[in-house]
Amino acid sequence: MEQTPSDPLDTALSGPQAAAELAAQMAAGGPPLATGTADKPFANMLCFSVYAAQLAFNRLYKQLLAPHGLTYLQYLVLVALAQAEDRTVGELGEVLFLESNTLTPLLKRMEAAGLVVRRRDAEDERVVRVALAPAGAVVVAQVECVPLDVLSALDMPLDDLQQMKAAIDRLGSELRKSTA
Repeated sequence: MEQTPSDPLDTALSGPQAAAELAAQMAAGGPPLATGTADKPFANMLCFSVYAAQLAFNRLYKQLLAPHGLTYLQYLVLVALAQAEDRTVGELGEVLFLESNTLTPLLKRMEAAGLVVRRRDAEDERVVRVALAPAGAVVVAQVECVPLDVLSALDMPLDDLQQMKAAIDRLGSELRKSTA
């Protein structure tokens, strides 16, 4: 059966196929993509849903990390260093998806706060290595409860959260591929 512009889009279509189908429907006089309402203008925008969820996460993490004097990015650096004690700035950038021009000032502030130690690599002085300072290791131990605190704040089944994480990981991977 042939779809008309008013037919719902086949949800099994991949992104490129769905985009082509939606473009054809719009060309045939169908509704624009970002159709919403006055109270929900972004109802059909996945990017806004992810953005709004990230804002909510930021508020929650700010509340949980403020007593430890940490920002969310500082927390992530500490977690990454706790998993692999000695990393290069490049390695940290890869796991955090950050460029060195964003990461370097952050690491300098963390070093000034006594949380990390930065040093030149013995074999290649162009490479900067980062490790937890003793005070950073103390803070890592203090924030070990944060993932459980976040989980406690979410009144959702664990299975739903695991599926959502897998879907968001895949979404991020696809977005990174499309911008490479």
